[in-house]
Amino acid sequence: MRFAPAAAALSLLFAATASVSHASWFDPDPVAEALVAEGQALLAAGDTQGAIDLFETALAVDPGYTDIYLRLAEAARAEGLQGKAIGYYREARERDPENLAAIAGEGEAMVEKGAVQAAQANLAVLQSMCGDSCPETARLAAAIAAGPPVLRAEVVDPTEGVTAN
Repeated sequence: MRFAPAAAALSLLFAATASVSHASWFDPDPVAEALVAEGQALLAAGDTQGAIDLFETALAVDPGYTDIYLRLAEAARAEGLQGKAIGYYREARERDPENLAAIAGEGEAMVEKGAVQAAQANLAVLQSMCGDSCPETARLAAAIAAGPPVLRAEVVDPTEGVTAN
């Protein structure tokens, strides 16, 4: 009888742990999946703002669907907003720390932003998780090898296109 409170507390702990681990592996809402698929098609067609609108709608429908954050990050990168993309990738990693696509995408966005050392830390994480044979590892290693994009100045003739009043 004196072990009853401890047994009850222990069984409650196991029940809570089991329900939390089960809750993280759920099927996404079919409406959210359809919105994400439609957004991907718009993103592939070059309509990034339309894609972002659909991804945000999908996020409102199913806020627990981690894949939406990856799609939002892709769209942000397509718009040249690497800092925003990194934020989305970090949200995806917070929800799913072992998400290889989020780790690799965050690293690629870091390279595009010029933070190569931070991207190398992501590469080390990927290598420890899945080795060098993983497509995400290879993709991030290639991005690091290529380095950040170089901005070039364009020479413009100041008299071209100027008219006198």
